[in-house]
Amino acid sequence: MADHLDLHTVGDLLHHYPRRYAERGELTALAELPLDEHVTVVAQVADARVLTFNKGGRGKGQRLEVTITDGSGRMQLVFFGRSVFFHQKELLPGRRGMFAGKVGVFNRKLQLSHPEYKLLDADSGDETVKAFASELLPIYPACKQLESWTVEQSVSIALDSLEATGWTGLADPLPPALREGRGLAGLPEALMKVHRPRTRADIEDARQRLKWDEAFVLQVALARRRYADTQLPAVARRPAPGGLLDAFDAKLPFTLTDGQKKVSQEIFDDLATEHPMHRLLQGEVGSGKTMVALRAMLAVVDAGGQAAMLAPTEVLAQQHHRSVTEMMGELAQGGMLGGADHATKVVLLTGSTGAAGRRQALLDLVTGEAGIVIGTHALIEDKVRFHDLGLVVVDEQHRFGVEQRDALRGKGKQPPHLLVMTATPIPRTVAMTVFGDLETSVLDQLPAGRSPIASHVVPAADKPHFLTRAWERVREEVEKGHQAYVVCPRIGDGEDDPKAKKKPCAEDEAEKRPPLAVLEVAEKLRAGPLAGLRIEVLHGRMHPDDKDDVMRRFTAGEVDVLVATTVIEVGVNVPNATAMVIMDADRFGVSQLHQLRGRVGRGSAPGLCLLVTEMPEASPARRRLGAVASTLDGFELSRIDLEQRREGDVLGQAQSGVRSSLRMLTVIDDEEVIAAAREEATAVVLADPDLADHPELRTALDALLDKEREEFLEKG
Repeated sequence: MADHLDLHTVGDLLHHYPRRYAERGELTALAELPLDEHVTVVAQVADARVLTFNKGGRGKGQRLEVTITDGSGRMQLVFFGRSVFFHQKELLPGRRGMFAGKVGVFNRKLQLSHPEYKLLDADSGDETVKAFASELLPIYPACKQLESWTVEQSVSIALDSLEATGWTGLADPLPPALREGRGLAGLPEALMKVHRPRTRADIEDARQRLKWDEAFVLQVALARRRYADTQLPAVARRPAPGGLLDAFDAKLPFTLTDGQKKVSQEIFDDLATEHPMHRLLQGEVGSGKTMVALRAMLAVVDAGGQAAMLAPTEVLAQQHHRSVTEMMGELAQGGMLGGADHATKVVLLTGSTGAAGRRQALLDLVTGEAGIVIGTHALIEDKVRFHDLGLVVVDEQHRFGVEQRDALRGKGKQPPHLLVMTATPIPRTVAMTVFGDLETSVLDQLPAGRSPIASHVVPAADKPHFLTRAWERVREEVEKGHQAYVVCPRIGDGEDDPKAKKKPCAEDEAEKRPPLAVLEVAEKLRAGPLAGLRIEVLHGRMHPDDKDDVMRRFTAGEVDVLVATTVIEVGVNVPNATAMVIMDADRFGVSQLHQLRGRVGRGSAPGLCLLVTEMPEASPARRRLGAVASTLDGFELSRIDLEQRREGDVLGQAQSGVRSSLRMLTVIDDEEVIAAAREEATAVVLADPDLADHPELRTALDALLDKEREEFLEKG
């Protein structure tokens, strides 16, 4: 079980819950079985016959063909070799059983070849048969090497052994007061009900209790992390009145939104405390997160500290540097002619910064001449030293490993304040669970002057003339003096592209060809529908100077159409770009499409986003694209995205590759449980930070936090 299902202990086994329950009288829909998947079905034998076949010069062989039915469909079981007569004696017409195997097709009929099976014996009197037929059969997540009933037998042995010893050694993580106050079942009762339910109500009782286990233990882990942070010393950073921040606010050509003012105040309040701020700033595409982050950095500079902004790509770091220095104007020219009285230096440090520029940037940071540094992973290098690092702003946190974030935070004399930004709107429950150690601020209000974005699906295979019209629309936007993006899933030119090599899922023929590539599409557009327009390409394999040059010229209006990969997904701000065509849009995730779409409609002219796909109308991919086209609400789209792909391991699966710590809890559906568990966990940790009075909770915590997850939480 350890090898095949990652179950190492009795505890692992007892928390390997049934994925569904079949009743012996309930028939599985055979007609709807998925091809090439390992399944368990409950059905009745309709007939069985042994056939002789020619083995191609090696004599004759025999096979047993058994037809099973569930009333809605039929399928064949096939057995070969010496065992056919044994199976024929067991699989008599009328017998009911559980059959497991991989669904295949032979002669256009569904079949299981050499399935594992367990017959269900119901030869007793009427009452016994009735009870037997209505009994709920747990069907477990299984694999070819371990069938559902093998797991069931193992669970049954474990339950019987524990029951015989009075459940000695079973640690119940929920404090008795919490359990009783919430009306939850005890752990032994919940485990019996989930594995041996008598009624559907038993299953519901067990699920409610076991969801609380997962939510509470997880929230205790996060609450302890939050509590530990409050015990760390940090320098309070209170902006001096009449300083850089006030000067910056006075020269803004627009008014901050109410949301920006509110979130800024939350951040300033945190910065004024003597323990490190840990805050997640999330919001809609284009809601002005960079403005809020910049005001926080200016406040820290006013208070005598330095601020560092960590961006995931050079393009984004350069874009942030350009927009920050433009917004600050003479306030970013500290020590230079024309610099304002309160000015500071804003330096850029990336992997491609030249030797002379790097030396100067490092000197400016260590002397304190530069109050703000914007950069990529280059900021994390050992050579980078700060005079007094007071604030770290991490943009698009999910793209950085734990160690990288930790290394930058370690450069302060005392732990610096931390502001994490994400442009992917996250539903409240996910934020609370995944970022439970961070206080959360949400920007859901768009600044005045932002224009609506119209989004449409372009079914290129069904209606080729729609794609023709899409290119006409791009040309029309350019003729009005605007610009456009064309986004492709890969670069092209035979590069070693993991996306190109990934095995297609064969949802349709469209999935079987390689994804469209920037270089090929740009060439076709130059020679075809967009001939005569100024077309440039942008992708991750270009030299950083070339990337910066292309972005600078596009921003300046010297390029009409930018054909790019997702390198433009976040942070790129060109108000004159009004149209975006996303090729093979079905190859992107829902949240990613929303991010990309946010690059247009950033000025006064309305935006247009066209999602091009060759997927058929009834496919899940088309439904997904339809959802993106139907709403501009990033929180709603993020919810749809999560419902489709689950939330992964909330304790750092991306970093450690371990399996998810959630088995019963679904963060998108169990909002109330998670919120209540967070309240209870915070109260427990405040009263007893070391959990000295809760040894069983401590045991559950140790089981949840293996070494890698513990490090993930420690580093944040």
